[in-house]
Amino acid sequence: MPLGIGLIGLGRHGSRYAKHLLHDLPEARLVAVARRRAEGGTGLPDAPGIPCYGDYRALIADPKVEAVVVVTPPTLNRDICTSVAQARKALLVEKPLATTAEDARAIMQAAEGSRQVMMTAHTLRFDAAVAALRERQAQAGALQYLSLASRMEPGGMSGESGFGGRGCVLEIGIHLLDLARLLSEDEIHTVACEMDSVPPAGAEQRMLGRLTTRRGLVCLLDVSRVTSGRIGRVELIGREGQLSADWCGQRVTQVSARHGAGEWPTVAEPTVLSTLRAFVRSVRDGLPPPISIEDGKRAVEIAEACYASARQGGRAVTVEYR
Repeated sequence: MPLGIGLIGLGRHGSRYAKHLLHDLPEARLVAVARRRAEGGTGLPDAPGIPCYGDYRALIADPKVEAVVVVTPPTLNRDICTSVAQARKALLVEKPLATTAEDARAIMQAAEGSRQVMMTAHTLRFDAAVAALRERQAQAGALQYLSLASRMEPGGMSGESGFGGRGCVLEIGIHLLDLARLLSEDEIHTVACEMDSVPPAGAEQRMLGRLTTRRGLVCLLDVSRVTSGRIGRVELIGREGQLSADWCGQRVTQVSARHGAGEWPTVAEPTVLSTLRAFVRSVRDGLPPPISIEDGKRAVEIAEACYASARQGGRAVTVEYR
């Protein structure tokens, strides 16, 4: 039988999850929805008869709900995720896991006690260009440093109450913090960051950072919401060459005296669908999720250190993992 999934949050991003659950994932089915304006129903023309709850607790308690997907403003995640964990139901929660390290650690503690599949939706890991880069990563040789950039137009959700007054680092930069850990295969030890505005004085729209791993690898970050058009790129600089993944342009390029130059286009696939598919597979097969709640927590803990560094004028700060 398809896995019964309850979806909490039906905004713009939550609607993407609903669409895939309704049309593209036969191994799962959408059995309930929770949203603030429940009196209007789900608003999904292809989902007649699906119950719509105004209180997320009622959705979690619904016996048809075997797993819960949370796509809400991250300031709400702590209460919702701990409730899911206490109900002993599987959980997929959109990034960022939380807006503060304290809340992320509380979610992690609840997840450990649940003994259920708990996954953070760092969807960029499932991007085709990022996946192609990882397949070719060995050709770069021993890494010398990483460069990661994500630039978008002004706007988005950063600075709104749902992000606790914080901005682009949590909204879009969190992807890069996660990728830095993934690609370096190491933990971030120190960060030194500058921001145009430092919360709580104002939500940052630009951050430049230098992250250093425990083994000494440097990762340079450029995150902003100040320009027209989008850039999404990660570059691996190694002893044997350089590899770059462009997830906005969907291509991977290589520059190497040993391996030669090359460019490989990739075919974009919906990363939300890939994330959902991986989550459902983990739940049904009893497998560890490919992206854990611990992964989500550590990305938030790195972000917390970034804010601490910016408040101190860019001084290097050690990341606190708990």
